[in-house]
Amino acid sequence: MSDVKDVKIIIITGLSGSGKTTAINALEDAGFFCIDNLPVVLLPKFLELRTETVSEITKLAVVMDLREKDFIGRHPEIFRELREQGYLLEILFLEASTEALLRRYSQTRRKHPLSEEKSLLQGIETERTELGEIREIADLVIDTSNYNVHQLKEVILNHALKALPAERMKIYVLSFGFKYGIPNDADIMIDVRCLPNPYFVPELKNLDGTSSAVKEYIDGWKETHIFLKKYSDLLAFLIPLYEKEGKSSLTIAIGCTAGRHRSVSIAETIFHELKKTRNFISLSHRDMELER
Repeated sequence: MSDVKDVKIIIITGLSGSGKTTAINALEDAGFFCIDNLPVVLLPKFLELRTETVSEITKLAVVMDLREKDFIGRHPEIFRELREQGYLLEILFLEASTEALLRRYSQTRRKHPLSEEKSLLQGIETERTELGEIREIADLVIDTSNYNVHQLKEVILNHALKALPAERMKIYVLSFGFKYGIPNDADIMIDVRCLPNPYFVPELKNLDGTSSAVKEYIDGWKETHIFLKKYSDLLAFLIPLYEKEGKSSLTIAIGCTAGRHRSVSIAETIFHELKKTRNFISLSHRDMELER
């Protein structure tokens, strides 16, 4: 049975309209198991079930707020007991100015959970008051008034993952042949048909880009070294930007005519270069076996 202390729990709470949905989506992209609007009394039962079944869940994010009527009255006791049991529980509180919340509700036309018998303004102020106690004990309070969705997602990720591996985006390196079509899931695509083609070398024609002979042939050209240097520099510039934008996965597609020689060899080189600094990366050759 795994130790309960290996479970990181982030409780996302705060004002309605302050960005809790954005926060939990960001954490889901980062590999957290996410639950929206879980009654606070069920959290210990969920964790107990996880322990009994030796679950793979080690990162849990839960949204809890005034939509659940027992939240205010029960959370102090339950959170204290879980911490005493050794769970790594963190409270993340999101808020925004009244003006920002009024603007957001006006734009989305959503209904505030406390505005059944009150005006929107009264509902916002009542919720702010009722959540005052948990705000005081929160580990982190974020004012989202001036954040757009992408900025808030970045803030959440940077905070939640600072104790985890630095990267959170999965990278897929894929070789392919243009004659079989462009990959639908490609985010970045490069055409290496400009490089010398081993296909026209009789002793290399029936080999593929994973063979040392084909690799030596492709690497023997000055153009290949220049290409790899410039393309590696481009990826080093682009990948952090995609991570900053909150992208959870990135597919780098490298294509040649049939997807057997040049694209395979270059993809292998790019993969091994990125793997020096990345943990979550994989390599596949879509069309390498289609022609023999």
